[in-house]
Amino acid sequence: MKVILTEKITKLGNIGDTVEVKTGYARNYLLPNKKALRFTKENIALFEAQKAELVARHEKAKKDAESKVEAVKNAKLHMIRQAGDTGQLYGSVSSRDIARTLKEIAGVLVESSQVMLGSPIKSVGVFDTKIALHPDVIVDVKVYVAQTQDEIDALVAGKTLTFGSKKVEEEATEAKEAPVATENKEEVKEEATEEVAE
Repeated sequence: MKVILTEKITKLGNIGDTVEVKTGYARNYLLPNKKALRFTKENIALFEAQKAELVARHEKAKKDAESKVEAVKNAKLHMIRQAGDTGQLYGSVSSRDIARTLKEIAGVLVESSQVMLGSPIKSVGVFDTKIALHPDVIVDVKVYVAQTQDEIDALVAGKTLTFGSKKVEEEATEAKEAPVATENKEEVKEEATEEVAE
């Protein structure tokens, strides 16, 4: 389907460009969101009449986006998630999670489609991504994913997390605590047996 863009769209074109797009993309996204007009003589005339207003709106949106750049750069995108012994997450961190965190921490409202994450994050670590506040205003950010705040602090400091040694320490601690619990259970059983005998 041929459409006239009423705003700049990354990887598609600028305001006023006539582009060929898939019918579904036009009907489900571009046209309902007023990001494009169908390519007809009437719409060409309508676009020309509104062009100055659309360009002004585009510039205003760009300025608004530029005013949020520092807030996004300074936002601490720290995601605490449950993970296995190898650092694989029980689930993932999606672009929706990052958008929600930006809103909560920096007060910057972005759609999940503006988070240029690609595929969801499925392991512990530091990940580079981009936030498109506007097609002309794209901010590089780092996302830190770990199981605890201490691990996140270590990642922020540039340290690497080792899961093998941590696992051994946890098992050693559990092994020390386990016999105490067993002895207590046996004492309770003995007391219960004595009470029954009486």
